[in-house]
Amino acid sequence: MPITIYGIKNCETMKKARAWLDDHGVAYGFHDYKLAGIGKDKLKQWSDDVGWETLLNRAGTTFKKLPDGDKEGLNERKALALMLAQPSMIKRPVLDLGGKLLVGFKPDIYASEVASKSRGRKA
Repeated sequence: MPITIYGIKNCETMKKARAWLDDHGVAYGFHDYKLAGIGKDKLKQWSDDVGWETLLNRAGTTFKKLPDGDKEGLNERKALALMLAQPSMIKRPVLDLGGKLLVGFKPDIYASEVASKSRGRKA
């Protein structure tokens, strides 16, 4: 299965993650969920895999600007609805290794988890 990185093009963390993949010769596809959106089923699958708490970017300005009522009583259903409505609330990047998800960018984790056999040019 091909590797796909999900995020927002102009995000600094995304730029670092994509540069890491490029520098290590990893072939990948890029899905900008601010432009292309994200499917409800895909987001639910991610939540099942890593937990909605991991996916929700509480540190971002989009989340911080929410009315207090939207931030209170968060549960999976409410968090997924917020992320679907405003994909910039999804933590970045989400790297789909075709069976395993990495959320956020840490070079040491990428080095240990990204298969070295995924060499080639980006898709």
